[in-house]
Amino acid sequence: MDIRELSLDYSVRNLDSDDINLIYNLSIDNPIFYEYCPPYVTRQSIQNDMKALPPNKKEDEKLYIGYFNGDELVAVLDLIINFPDEKTAYIGLFMVNKLFQGNGVGTKIIEELSLFLKKNGFNNISLAFAKGNPQSEAFWLKNEFFKTGHENHNEGYIAVIMEKVL
Repeated sequence: MDIRELSLDYSVRNLDSDDINLIYNLSIDNPIFYEYCPPYVTRQSIQNDMKALPPNKKEDEKLYIGYFNGDELVAVLDLIINFPDEKTAYIGLFMVNKLFQGNGVGTKIIEELSLFLKKNGFNNISLAFAKGNPQSEAFWLKNEFFKTGHENHNEGYIAVIMEKVL
């Protein structure tokens, strides 16, 4: 999979430890996310998230990518491929720069991601959002995700599982 094909409007590349300050600055401008999904972001938590994998997943099945408009980080996407099964991709995190919110940028990125994944043989996208977060819930419902009826109890919040059929 060539992640450069993920967007027609933005350049897309893997993020690494050199990008932590960019990711941190984008993250702290989204405090609502952390109100519902603690703990609050730190540079160390970003470093940890960049490497975090579900059980039995390999490093090459994780994409921690950034969408850029020039040098400006527009969005961050943490994507695990082949999880929880071979035909599903899992969004661990999707966050849009506050400056780009409210004008369809996030929706366009998710639409392009959906087309890209379908083209690459995936049937579903799965994710979880923190129960009670109206911003996240509305965004994912608007983007054709549905609640599966499953919830996971995590420390500090309940994760509502959603899925989208491609």
